[in-house]
Amino acid sequence: MRIRSVCTLPAAVTVAATVAGGSLSWAPAASAQSIDPTPSTSASPTPKNAAETESGGVIILKKDPGGDVLAGAAFTLFDPAGKEAASGKTDAQGQLALKDLTPGVYRLKETSSGSPLHATVDDQDVIVTPGVDTPLTIVDPFKDASVLLKAKDDKTGKPLAGSVVNIGSGDKTLLTLTTGSDGMASGKLPTNSRNSSNFWVKQIKAPDGYEIYKPSKTFQAKPGDPVTVTVTNAKTATTPPPTHEPTDKPTEKPTGRPSEKPTPDKPGKDEATPTPSAPATDTPTTHETTSSTAAPAPKGSLARTGADATPWLIGGAGVLVAAGGGALLAARRRRTDDSAENS
Repeated sequence: MRIRSVCTLPAAVTVAATVAGGSLSWAPAASAQSIDPTPSTSASPTPKNAAETESGGVIILKKDPGGDVLAGAAFTLFDPAGKEAASGKTDAQGQLALKDLTPGVYRLKETSSGSPLHATVDDQDVIVTPGVDTPLTIVDPFKDASVLLKAKDDKTGKPLAGSVVNIGSGDKTLLTLTTGSDGMASGKLPTNSRNSSNFWVKQIKAPDGYEIYKPSKTFQAKPGDPVTVTVTNAKTATTPPPTHEPTDKPTEKPTGRPSEKPTPDKPGKDEATPTPSAPATDTPTTHETTSSTAAPAPKGSLARTGADATPWLIGGAGVLVAAGGGALLAARRRRTDDSAENS
């Protein structure tokens, strides 16, 4: 009998052929380990220093507008979830290193400038790159000066609303303020130096009823300083002096008109015929008064009117009294003489 050999067998099992009663049968034999190694299903080993190459960092350099470095500035770095990832303050060289950061986009916030003269910058995004320390220069501006504007009446000190002024430096206007009902207005004035800066104030609109203040005022201010500027205004002359009253407006009591109802003893100025000051009687006084009124005025005297007839009346009355007294005295003497003759 011819037996055929098996050349190819499974890797994990060896099968043996036996002859029994002239027939061929197959039976499994004991398993044997494969010579070739079996690949591992576990993860490949992590290369050495892989974590270091994948992280990144940020190097901050802090300065002011003049180029001087600023120490003590505080920064905080937040990850995309808003969680704090790193923080610190700049050293004497104005530097701060934030390292071992997972690559990505972070939010950088300056919490303090570390200087009374400088302000902080706005928040900004920072990109962290794997294996790189990203340099970042931050310039803190000088703090603004606080300006308080006051407008007043130059005589009474009353606050004035509606005063508009420009505030600037050199040939540049930096701020425009308008006073409110309390006569005040406030604003922020930018500065650009550690030392005091020079500024000017000019009024461009005066309050209603007041003259504009034409001259320019000057003042100085340091970063962060509070400054008060006062502008005074004089009232506009709207009422002319009494001596300059308009002549086309008639007065309540015109002086050029005669009185409509002159009194008997006070004739009007334009009357030509005087009113007699006493009633006429049967005595010679009436005749003398009439004749004296009709008589021509003596040379060198003014024309007589009813106003100057009084002295003549008084004189005439005196003459009559004297004449009557003389007649009475003569009558008495005559009676005395008659009595003496009869006795």
